[in-house]
Amino acid sequence: MTTPTLKIEQIHHVAYRCKDAKETVDWYVKNLNMDFILAIAEDEVPSTHEPDPYMHLFLDAGNGNVLAFFELPTKPEMGRDPNTPKWVQHIAFKVADRDTLVAFKERLEDNGVEVLGVTDHAIFHSIYFFDPNGHRIELACPDPEEEAMLARLDAVKWEMLEEWSRTKRAPRHADWLHAKERGKDVKPTGIHA
Repeated sequence: MTTPTLKIEQIHHVAYRCKDAKETVDWYVKNLNMDFILAIAEDEVPSTHEPDPYMHLFLDAGNGNVLAFFELPTKPEMGRDPNTPKWVQHIAFKVADRDTLVAFKERLEDNGVEVLGVTDHAIFHSIYFFDPNGHRIELACPDPEEEAMLARLDAVKWEMLEEWSRTKRAPRHADWLHAKERGKDVKPTGIHA
């Protein structure tokens, strides 16, 4: 028997809680064109054997990536960590290019979804919005100069981490990243939170 290589291959799936299983599937299919690939429903949690009915949904997020949700009808209403800003916990999906990103923005807005951006992160460009469960979603496309910029960031990542660990203040090694965004006038709305 050979010793296995202990290395993660990829994320199998990422799971979040949802308020309503059907509404969640419908929203992701309609707005993000994801395919609904699997549903599992049980009255008992397989790993703990606790009696706790749930519906577990799986959506194809492209290239073997799977986004999953649990509806838990017997549990208290969903909440958030009150000490963490809404913008921190999110899931980001990659799209091919800026034209695709803008087309998704238009589709979402046409469907009544409030969208923030396009935000220029230099290495990539993003839009942000919330799903019907209050989860923040980001769609991002690479910048044409992404590879060169990633090489610059790779060269300073350890220095940045060390400085941050000592000071808890943003190091200036990559100040150029958001230079364009800092010059924009952004009006605060609910989506910024």
